Amino acid sequence: MSKSAKQGSLLVALLPSVILYVGAIVLLALTRESLGGTVHYWEIFVAVVAVISLLSGWGQTYAANRSYLMYLIKQFIHWGLLIGVLWMFQTQGISSALGDQKYTLVLLYLLSMSAIVAGLYIDFKALFFGAFMAICTYLLAAPANVSILEPIGKTLRIADPQTKPLTMIIVMGVIAFVAGALVLISVRGSIMAKRSRA
Repeated sequence: MSKSAKQGSLLVALLPSVILYVGAIVLLALTRESLGGTVHYWEIFVAVVAVISLLSGWGQTYAANRSYLMYLIKQFIHWGLLIGVLWMFQTQGISSALGDQKYTLVLLYLLSMSAIVAGLYIDFKALFFGAFMAICTYLLAAPANVSILEPIGKTLRIADPQTKPLTMIIVMGVIAFVAGALVLISVRGSIMAKRSRA
C-alpha cells in the first residue's frame, strides 16, 4: 500500500471521530446559550454517537481476535439501553416533569457515562469522548464552578481559563480527539502486524 493510500485510509478512519467531536463542541456551544433549547438536538446526537461507536470498534475487535457477533450484541445492548431509557423518559412524562434544562443535563450525563462504560469494555477510544463530555456537562450544570478549569489551564499555559469556558471546551475536545486518534493508530498498527503474520 502506498504512503498516500495509508494516509487517506487513516483520514477516513478518523472521520467518525472528527464528526463526533465537532458535533459535540457545536452542540455544547449552543447549549451554553440555551440549556433547554438544544435537548432535541442532543437526542439525535445520542443516536449519532451510538452509530459511530458501532462502526469504530470493528478494528479493535479484529486486532483482539474477538467475535464480531459478540461485539455487535454488546453494542446493541449497550446503546439500545441508553436509547430505551431516553425513550421511557419521553413516553412516561419524566422529561416534561424535569423540564428541558434539567432533562438536557440528565441526558448529557447519561451519554457521558455510557461512553465511558463503552470505552472500558467495548472500544477504548470512547473513554476519552465520555470523559470530555462528563467535564463539559459538569461545566454546563455548575457554571459557577469553573475553577475546575484552573489546573487544566495552568497545565496548558492558558491564562484565565475560567473566563474562557468555550475555548477550554474546544481545547479539551482537541486533547480527547488526539488521545482517541493515538489509540486508533495503535489499533491500526496491530491490525497491520496481524495481517502481515497471516
